[in-house]
Amino acid sequence: MYPYALIDLHCDTLTALGPEDRDLMTAFRDPSRRAAAAGVLAERVRETDTLDLAGRHFSLSTIPEGVHWCQCCAIFLPDGLQKEEAVAYYDLHRGSFYRQMEALQDKVFPCRTAGDIESAWAVGRTAAVLTVENGSALAGRLDRIEVLARDGVRMITLTWNGENEIGSGNVTDHGLSPFGREAVRELERQGILIDVSHLNDRGLSDLLETARKPFAASHSNARSVCGHRRNLTDGQIREMAARRCLIGLNYYNAFLREDGRPAELEDLWRHVERFLELGAEHCLALGSDGDGADLPPGLDSPAKFAGLYQFFLDKGLSQGQAERILWRNALAFFSENLAD
Repeated sequence: MYPYALIDLHCDTLTALGPEDRDLMTAFRDPSRRAAAAGVLAERVRETDTLDLAGRHFSLSTIPEGVHWCQCCAIFLPDGLQKEEAVAYYDLHRGSFYRQMEALQDKVFPCRTAGDIESAWAVGRTAAVLTVENGSALAGRLDRIEVLARDGVRMITLTWNGENEIGSGNVTDHGLSPFGREAVRELERQGILIDVSHLNDRGLSDLLETARKPFAASHSNARSVCGHRRNLTDGQIREMAARRCLIGLNYYNAFLREDGRPAELEDLWRHVERFLELGAEHCLALGSDGDGADLPPGLDSPAKFAGLYQFFLDKGLSQGQAERILWRNALAFFSENLAD
């Protein structure tokens, strides 16, 4: 038995079809082939319970018994979708999320608040929180934010790697657009958490000038430990800690170490140590990037995710510190920043 809880701030499992669909997804991401692939993709999405497939980093059926689990499930939108394409793609996967919530209701419950999460745990079900990765889902329209709020979206990653109407991801160096600054203010007003993972340094600097409420980096590590530009600088981490933000540890090999070798648990621990040194103990959480990235063998299943509790204890953290990273920090952040 695992007498504790776990909150994972980011996985791509919802939009990740099986290996047999890899060619289909490749075709869809090619603008010249997208129209032909779209109908087939929609059919596959409507018939596949992506949240409960075998062999995944996350699967409802393989959550260890006794762990109270909360999974933030991202609708991931690839870069390059045009406005109406992005809306249609978002709508398709939003429909998939709620279809799966009904089909798998004996295992999972859709949640919008910290209270909902605790209620799901009380009846032995996994708590699922709907999020969005890539602000292209807004299609450059402020009124779309209210639509996403009604749909139950609780957090949105402003960009993916490239550019959209909000701003620029980590492969370019532009900051937030004027629309992006307006969107930040409207997202705060509508009660959708802002997620800065993937945002580049200039964009994050603009966000710090614009945001009035705490925000998250759902799946980002420490750049002083692994120099990838997707990770956070020491200064950014200190600022986020001062603002009572939330930072989810990412398990992706390339964000854990930069020499190209497979990462190990010790590499994750080096990031934990750095975050603690920078004063982020009450901001640190988990953000696996499951089913959207190449994870190391020691972190490639729900059982191994859950095993981080004992790993942290073995590394010398107190029970309270380990619990804060696994779930207490995230639950407190949701309680303070997600309105009923």
